[in-house]
Amino acid sequence: MSSMRPENQSSVSEFLLLGLPIWPGHRGTFFTLFLGMYLTTVLGNLLIILLIRLDSRLHTPMYFFLSHLAFSDISLSSVTVPKMLMNMQNQQQSIPYVGCISQLYFFILFVGLDNFLLAVMAYDRYVAICHPLHYTTIMREGLCAVFVAASWIIACGHALLHTLLLVQLSFCADNVITHFFCDLTVLLKLSCSDISLNELVIFTEGGMLYFPPLAIVLGSYIHIGTIILKAPSTKRLLKAFSTCGSHLLVVSLYYGTLAAVYFLSSSWDSKDIIASVMYTVVTPMLNPFIYSLRNRDIKQALECLSTGLTYLSGNH
Repeated sequence: MSSMRPENQSSVSEFLLLGLPIWPGHRGTFFTLFLGMYLTTVLGNLLIILLIRLDSRLHTPMYFFLSHLAFSDISLSSVTVPKMLMNMQNQQQSIPYVGCISQLYFFILFVGLDNFLLAVMAYDRYVAICHPLHYTTIMREGLCAVFVAASWIIACGHALLHTLLLVQLSFCADNVITHFFCDLTVLLKLSCSDISLNELVIFTEGGMLYFPPLAIVLGSYIHIGTIILKAPSTKRLLKAFSTCGSHLLVVSLYYGTLAAVYFLSSSWDSKDIIASVMYTVVTPMLNPFIYSLRNRDIKQALECLSTGLTYLSGNH
């Protein structure tokens, strides 16, 4: 622990996570609910990754990005939900200082990675609809790998920057986190040091990293909409909806809940916690359903996999 922070920087060795505002009598019900949601998230996203790996028809840029998004969603849920479930089950609310800092780092990393991947996927849809003849030339394998690698590197650097700035702060008597995970905003409020540098970096560096991807998403869909409206036809509308509908719904869920947490609320209360549950638990769980139910290729791959498994089990 001392290797991560000098002893004079903080007198706090652990934090207390208050968790979700649930009546004690309802803990068992909510534990079962969130355990089911977490298992659905992990299994659903693993299935998406498996289908993309096994089915050669899904070896395209869109599904390459989707497989990384599915992995990021599993990781994002795994950073927060297992600890929340342990706290519900054992009534053990404490989390070590190092554990809290580690949770914060990985949480920022995977939220950032989701942000970049959604932007890359929006650009991919823009090229597919607005420049279909040049799609394979533009979205070549090497460029897709660069997009994903850049997303990982920038997300890691972004998370590391905020984590290193946080460990320079002192935490005094108050170590109670009114949330179910170690969120940066809450930890800054607990610090008894000057947090002006941290806030400056959040608004400048954070703004530079989050608004350009959002602008790419909006710009891509504005261009797509413009192209479709120039020569509207039922066929083009259906193609655009089937191609972009799933991604647009996921983007709306991601940015909508993120905005509810960080921009539309003034203090951390039940509304913020509900919004946080939405983008750390509910959205990662819904993504596999959104992509599989609205996507013909995924449905066909799933049918092929189930047919193959049925054949194998029949032979045995």
